Amino acid sequence: MTAPLDLTRRRLTASLLLTPLVAPFRSKAAEAQVIEVWTGPGCGCCHDWIRHLQANGFEVTTHDGGNTAARERLGMPVDYGSCHTGKVGGYAIEGHVPAREIQRLCEEKLDAIGLSVPSMPRGSPGMDGPAYGNARDPYDVLLIRRNGSAVVYQPYR
Repeated sequence: MTAPLDLTRRRLTASLLLTPLVAPFRSKAAEAQVIEVWTGPGCGCCHDWIRHLQANGFEVTTHDGGNTAARERLGMPVDYGSCHTGKVGGYAIEGHVPAREIQRLCEEKLDAIGLSVPSMPRGSPGMDGPAYGNARDPYDVLLIRRNGSAVVYQPYR
């Protein structure tokens, strides 16, 4: 049987050896991106999208309603509108944009208004799962430029 002092010494040694391996993951978690989201009135898929963001490390502040006013305030053209609007890192996020594309945009720091997934394609985050028949429609995540034009940022097929 191992003596208590010997067991404590082993745990301390293991902790010291593993800390450099775990530290990068802790610092990423500590730097969770904060996103503010305005939902459409009574919209269920908005809250499903918010859960997707939270599951992917975002800290979410939610406002029930007000997405139309938020979209206008953030400069997102109405043509790229959807049922909810977010703001993160100075960017507007419109619709069911996957968390990984939001993270990518924040890392790339592009000169743009933000990202949009217009409409509500089945299979996009918040529009997936059994409630939507597990269907997957192809869709594009659009990068909305400062002049209001859009380019495909990431296709989903």
